[in-house]
Amino acid sequence: MTDQPISAQKETQSARPSRLRRALDSDLYYAFRHSPVAMVSAAVAMLLILSAIFAPLIATTNPFDPTSLNLMNGFTPPMTPNAFTGETFLMGTDDQGRDVFSTILYGMRISLFVGFAAVLFAVVLGIFLGLLAGYFGGWTDSFIMRAADVQLTFPSILVAMLIFGIAKGITPIEHRDQMAIWVLILAIGLSDWVQFARVVRGATLVEKNKDYVSAARLIGRRPSTIMLRHILPNILSPVLVIATISLALAIIAEATLSFLGVGAPPTQPSLGTLIRIGQGYLFSGEWWILFFPACTLLALALSVNMLGDWLRDVLNPRLK
Repeated sequence: MTDQPISAQKETQSARPSRLRRALDSDLYYAFRHSPVAMVSAAVAMLLILSAIFAPLIATTNPFDPTSLNLMNGFTPPMTPNAFTGETFLMGTDDQGRDVFSTILYGMRISLFVGFAAVLFAVVLGIFLGLLAGYFGGWTDSFIMRAADVQLTFPSILVAMLIFGIAKGITPIEHRDQMAIWVLILAIGLSDWVQFARVVRGATLVEKNKDYVSAARLIGRRPSTIMLRHILPNILSPVLVIATISLALAIIAEATLSFLGVGAPPTQPSLGTLIRIGQGYLFSGEWWILFFPACTLLALALSVNMLGDWLRDVLNPRLK
C-alpha cells in the first residue's frame, strides 16, 4: 500500500520536464535561435567577456606590472619585430612598451566591472524607489518623481562628472587612486537610476490594482512582502531590457569619463584610458595605440546594445 504512492510520485517527477528542457522549449530560446543578429551579438559579447575574465591566462604580459615592461619595446607596430629587442607583438605596443593586446584584455576587465556594477547599483536603487513611488503614491510618489524630473533636465554624463568630482574631492588624497573605481561606479549608477524608477513605478501602478495584490492585502501580507514577492516578479521583463541596454551605455559612460581624465586611474587603465592615451599619438603615426582599443569598445558596446534591442522586441507583447 505504501509503495504505490511513492512509485506514482517518482513517475510524476520523471515525467515533469527539467529546467533545461523547459528553457530550450521556451519562446525566448526559439526567438534567439531564429535571430542571426542576436546569435552573432551574443557570440561577440561572450567572447569579449570571457577574454576579459581569463585575461591572466590569455595575455602575454601583465601591463599593470611595471617590472614586466621594457621601454625599448615602445611604439612597436603590430606584427613587426622591434628594432632593438626583436620582439613581435600582435597589436603592437604603446609608449611605455606595453603590449596593446594585453592592455585591452585587462582594460576590458575594468570597463566591464564598472559597467556591471554601475548598472546593478542603478537597478537596485531604481527598483526600490520605483516600487515605493508606485505602491504608496501620495507625497512619496511626488517627491521621488520630482527628484527624477530634476535629474532628467541634466545630461547623465554631466551628472556623473559632478558626482565623481564631489566624491573625489571628499576622498583623502592618499586613497583617491584606490577609490577611483568605486567612485566611478557610484557616479554612473546615480546618474542612471531614473529610467528604472520610472518604468517600475508605471508597472507597479498597474499591478497593485490586480486581484492577486488585493488578495495578499486581505490575508495580512506586509507592504514590503507584497512589493518584493508579488509585484516585483511580474515587472522584471522591462527592467531586464533596460538593464541590458544600460550596460552598453554604462560602458560608454565609463570610457567617456576615463577619456576625459576623470575615470579610472592611469595605474589601472580601462578602455577609455587607453583610447585617451592613443589619441595623443594618432597624428604621429602610431595609429594602433588608438585603433585597437577603440574597435574593442565599439564591438563590446554594439553587441550588448543589439542584444538589448532584440530582448526589447521579443519581450514586447504588442509585437507578438
